[in-house]
Amino acid sequence: MIENYQKYLDFLDEKLAKFFNSQQPFIQCRKGCSKCCKMAQFPTSRIEMVYLLTGFLNTADEKTQDIVSQNIQNILRLRDITTDKKEFRYNCPFLINDICSVYPYRGIICRTFGLMTQGCNGKISVPFCCFEGMNYSSVIDSNTQMLSPEKIKTRGFEEEPLGFNVSYEYLTDKDFEETFKFQFGEKKPMIEWFINPPVTDGKK
Repeated sequence: MIENYQKYLDFLDEKLAKFFNSQQPFIQCRKGCSKCCKMAQFPTSRIEMVYLLTGFLNTADEKTQDIVSQNIQNILRLRDITTDKKEFRYNCPFLINDICSVYPYRGIICRTFGLMTQGCNGKISVPFCCFEGMNYSSVIDSNTQMLSPEKIKTRGFEEEPLGFNVSYEYLTDKDFEETFKFQFGEKKPMIEWFINPPVTDGKK
């Protein structure tokens, strides 16, 4: 099943590479910018977590594994004393010195973040980093939170930015399971997988 999930990721990464490339004038993602890795819930399916942990345990050195293990323990301690656990947010435990230690095995939501999205209802949404001077900030009106034709024109962009249907719900739909012959399984915030970890093929 993991092999089929890898085929799905290969398909997804190819599509996303084209999307990001087409939006290059509006994208400011770079190594070391970890805004998308902090204070979130990181929805993760069972197969994503198995793939992530297996890859991490088989490739990360002992020091990196110790740091991530300590991060997880610290987050779980904070979660235990949090009143509203459904809204609990935290920094990704795999983030070390603002760099992802599990990048090749990262989850789907991590692969898509940074793009402007368009839902089935046609509504456009920009990544939150837009309002911190990052992606799409050069063409978005901060008051209306919508594309600004004036900004697009004055900054000399030949084309408007595009929104893509890359929501987590869509990309983990059963149609992809049927096409690639695997199952995503249960979905929940990443940190909750460390309370009842899934079985992996990695080292113990």
